[in-house]
Amino acid sequence: MIPIQDTIPSRSFPVITWALILLNTLIFALEASLSPAELERLVYAFGVIPARYTHPAWAVSMGLTPNAWWPFLSNMFLHGGLLHLAGNMWSLYIFGDNVEDRMGRGRFLVFYLLTGVAASLLHIAVNPDSTMPAIGASGAISGVMGAYMFLFPRARIIFLIPLLFIPYFVEISAFFYLALWFWGQFISGTASSVMAQNAGGIAFWAHVGGFVAGALLYRFFIRGRPKAYYADEYYKRYIHSQT
Repeated sequence: MIPIQDTIPSRSFPVITWALILLNTLIFALEASLSPAELERLVYAFGVIPARYTHPAWAVSMGLTPNAWWPFLSNMFLHGGLLHLAGNMWSLYIFGDNVEDRMGRGRFLVFYLLTGVAASLLHIAVNPDSTMPAIGASGAISGVMGAYMFLFPRARIIFLIPLLFIPYFVEISAFFYLALWFWGQFISGTASSVMAQNAGGIAFWAHVGGFVAGALLYRFFIRGRPKAYYADEYYKRYIHSQT
């Protein structure tokens, strides 16, 4: 199933959401212009490597600065491939505009970066000996999804199901879909930890950390009327548009 869009309209143009999408795309274009050796150096310098913080001697031996703070921000803007970038930016496009709407531009940006940092911290805590760089915006986007789940629980997500050559569209409750997605990340993270492997390079615990941080912190960033009012208001507006 491919998520296409949600049913909640934006009240204003999501400047920060589109700025993040543009910035991530431009940085990926820069990555694509580098040689394999240059790209590896970039990822190791600006990705989050757990062992860099838990094993300082190893970090020094690899020419890395122990306890460097900038990878906690820079790792969110690096991606490992076009599909990695496209999947993350599409999720940000679907969920980011409404959360930005409720928080306002400045608050949303701080929230996005903060949940991305929380995602990296949990990744380090669960994988303290890993020497592999973790990169990607998925931790921060997971935080946005965690906020969306509680801000707009009655929203619907429209999915495309390609049946041979016939497109088939279905609507699923946003709360149900996001709860199921989170559960899948948690189970996959637990399984990868038990098997002591990185599950194909997917940082499941970063997704879990970002989502939980978003679900816990969103209420400190919203503005205006209570969230329930907005959720019901948008839902009623959507139902009215369908009749």
